Amino acid sequence: MTDALRPMTKQRLYEQVLDRLRQYVAEGGLRAGDRLPPERDLAQRLGVSRASVKQAIVVLEVQGLVEARHGGGTYLVRDSLEVEPVEKLVERRRRLPDVLEAREALETKLAELAAERRTEEDLAAMRSALAHMTAEIERGGHGVEGDRLFHGAVTAAAHSSILAEFMRSIADQIAESRTESLRQPGRPSRSLAQHQAILDAIETQQPGRAATAMRRHVRTVAKVRLLDWDPEGER
Repeated sequence: MTDALRPMTKQRLYEQVLDRLRQYVAEGGLRAGDRLPPERDLAQRLGVSRASVKQAIVVLEVQGLVEARHGGGTYLVRDSLEVEPVEKLVERRRRLPDVLEAREALETKLAELAAERRTEEDLAAMRSALAHMTAEIERGGHGVEGDRLFHGAVTAAAHSSILAEFMRSIADQIAESRTESLRQPGRPSRSLAQHQAILDAIETQQPGRAATAMRRHVRTVAKVRLLDWDPEGER
């Protein structure tokens, strides 16, 4: 059955603001590093409340399209505002806590087992992953591939086929949480440092310390702007 004739939903006011901002950036030829007008000015020019403008800015922040500097305005991070549909954001926000809960349970145990079972080849794979992530960050990236390689190496070092299968079964959701976390301001370098702490504990074969370091890391991953956003805050 087609869902083309599903009940109509009223577009949230901040979604309309997003559409106008995207048009403003495109028609004005704005580029990464350029500043958007102040929220008060945007509200007056668009004829909406500042709360609606603020909600739109939060959506752009969540997607890594703008950076709101405290007391210093809002700046473009990219050359356009190609916004992900709000409904997709809402769905990702809904499932993210469950994904993070599963990651903490699985990856904490994997780190503990890796500290007990790792081989020299496993350690080499983890070191290589961190070198890759470091290079990505130095080039201005978020270190997503290096992060993936590191967590994969820890999983392999645990030498647990069942836990590895569980990790593969939620690989897409893990990738989503990884991207969400690493686009938070300052997060790539912080994650890299936490990865090093995990590696140190695994290398010195301290299971409890490795589990604690991984738990701390996954809880850092959970601190994302998306979970602070209330999609129904202003309609």
